[in-house]
Amino acid sequence: MTQANNPLHGIKLETIVTQLVEKYGWEELGSRINIQCFKDNPSVKSTLKFLRKTPWARDKVEYLYLKANKLPLPPPKEDSRGSFARKARPAKGKAISTKAVSVNTSSNKTVPNKAASPQASSDNTKAGPAAPVNADIWGSSSN
Repeated sequence: MTQANNPLHGIKLETIVTQLVEKYGWEELGSRINIQCFKDNPSVKSTLKFLRKTPWARDKVEYLYLKANKLPLPPPKEDSRGSFARKARPAKGKAISTKAVSVNTSSNKTVPNKAASPQASSDNTKAGPAAPVNADIWGSSSN
């Protein structure tokens, strides 16, 4: 007996939808469960068609039916959008930089390694403020 503990065993989906519409009405159902078939031109036929094709929506409607009739509730299950139960997300770790850096142990500051930089030789020869990016292509902004 696989259905021994299922409170919905033997209850048609049409019966569930009809009873919920009688109890709450279409407008209240649309506010409780945010799906278009309750809001836009609702009918039992279109709702049944949608619920048979969409497991997450059917689960929400069945859950509301059980709750409204004070029947035993099943444990919440994960739907495709994750709205009932949340998966534990792994903690975000710090990204490891691929740039070479040298650490000055006396002040514990991280300084970019000049030897790893392709512009290291040009940076050391310039005196004064740094040239803008692509200044060699577009020219200097100062006239």
